[in-house]
Amino acid sequence: MTGRAVARVDLAAVEANAARLRGALTGGAQLCAVVKANGYGHGAAACARAALAGGATWLAVATADEAAELRAAGIEGPRILVVGATTDEELEVALAARADVAASTPEAVARVAGRAPVHVKLDTGMGRLGTRDTAVADAAIEAAGDRLAGLWTHFATADDRESPFFAEQLERFRAWAAPHRERRPELLVHAANSAATLREPASHFDLVRCGVALYGLDPFGEDPANVGLRPALELRSYVAELKPIAPGESAGYGRRFVATRPTFIATLPIGYGDGWRRALTNNADVVIGGERYPLVGTVSMDNITVDVGPEPSVRPGDPAILLGAGILAEEVASRLETINYEVTVALMPRVRRDHHRDGRPVAP
Repeated sequence: MTGRAVARVDLAAVEANAARLRGALTGGAQLCAVVKANGYGHGAAACARAALAGGATWLAVATADEAAELRAAGIEGPRILVVGATTDEELEVALAARADVAASTPEAVARVAGRAPVHVKLDTGMGRLGTRDTAVADAAIEAAGDRLAGLWTHFATADDRESPFFAEQLERFRAWAAPHRERRPELLVHAANSAATLREPASHFDLVRCGVALYGLDPFGEDPANVGLRPALELRSYVAELKPIAPGESAGYGRRFVATRPTFIATLPIGYGDGWRRALTNNADVVIGGERYPLVGTVSMDNITVDVGPEPSVRPGDPAILLGAGILAEEVASRLETINYEVTVALMPRVRRDHHRDGRPVAP
């Protein structure tokens, strides 16, 4: 019997994915492993170490607290870039963690007051953080002085191979960054996320920031094997109870599954309180004993129910796999009409993370 909700994370896969991404880089570019949001749900510190072993030289996070958590976990060597916004209080946390920070205006640079390396961001079309005004970005560069470490942007449509906007953003950024890079060759110029890294070598510049691909999730929402990636996470529960159900009897809130034939229902103690979304009601499969079975009835906070047929080989205590064993995060994302990122990031803290390397347990 496994735990009620366990994410088994293969750090060997994370390391291999990092090596795959590192091997794709051109012109001496470095790999920055993005481990924000608890490593996309996989465990930030453990995955950071695996990515570094696979060739990453930088780490990136969204928040100052995430940087502090990596340092507290004993990750001392690599530089960490905080790419998100920070309040004054959060900035102090980032500085204490010896992190690089992002800025886009002279005022934002002044907040740092020369106490940390600064990466000036130009908004080339994402429409979130960063200035769209190159004159303002240039002024931020001047304000940063010798604490200027990098110039960067972020792509809005790199995962859409048909969109011309990716090329427009790339050219807009290149035109702005290139003259600064010529004057100050020590600067790190970076733009590429996972999708851009895999599709366009011209976006590699000096550094790429790869997140989703690091965990074996396809940035294009297809099969990760198509781009040489290995999914790292397997989500497991177990069969807590098995009961017969007659025609006309139901399972779950709202009677959203009513049996039309005699069958058996297996109850698994995992639900939306663990991050297995309610929208998967009557809309997912589970693998038990090597066979796929449909999830039936409403996903509740702590349980789901699975139709295992009228003559089941399933028994109480059997492991059940919700992600893995042929069920990709991309499949689940398609059923939810979302992206694979959200499937793993949504896994809640009460889902235990068990890290291993090709099946060999790794101590916390």
